[in-house]
Amino acid sequence: MGRIYLLHKPYQVLCQFTDDRGRATLADHLAVPGVYAAGRLDYDSEGLLLLTDDGGLIHRISDPRHKLAKRYWVQVEGAPDDAALAALARGVTLKDGPTRPARVRRLDGPPPAPRDPPVRFRRDIPTTWLEIELREGRNRQVRRMTAHIGHPTLRLVRVAIGPWQLGELAPGAWRSERLNLPTAPAPGRARTRRRR
Repeated sequence: MGRIYLLHKPYQVLCQFTDDRGRATLADHLAVPGVYAAGRLDYDSEGLLLLTDDGGLIHRISDPRHKLAKRYWVQVEGAPDDAALAALARGVTLKDGPTRPARVRRLDGPPPAPRDPPVRFRRDIPTTWLEIELREGRNRQVRRMTAHIGHPTLRLVRVAIGPWQLGELAPGAWRSERLNLPTAPAPGRARTRRRR
């Protein structure tokens, strides 16, 4: 049985363990040897990052062919109307082609805790929190999608990857979970099919 580590990556932390420019990295928050991030999260994004030493699991989590759902809470500038949200849900055409359909809704509950440093406040321009769930992972995709409908992303927090949830983890905090991965049959023992 292996382990997977769930880290709440803070804002302005690189998704790697070293940096020659002195920026904050994962090593500032997680001191577990031999683990690697399963996928990435931009320097200016926050939220759930999964790490493990299991290369096969990293591939299953990060490869878009496996269509593992990733859910984000996104603060956008302005107040998108129903038509704009429907466009996101259907898929929009970006420079690298059309996006797959997504699940999109306005968030009704309280917003996430304030970020440090906070998002720039502008009294005359409202903001809206959306929940967006994707099953693909292009570079800065959520930000490009919301900009496409005229509502730039101000803040982005990933709250779930497949069955793994950010939950109550504070920025910079982490927890580990044991994995019950299926094992291969013992060498020399072929599986037999039961006749029906």
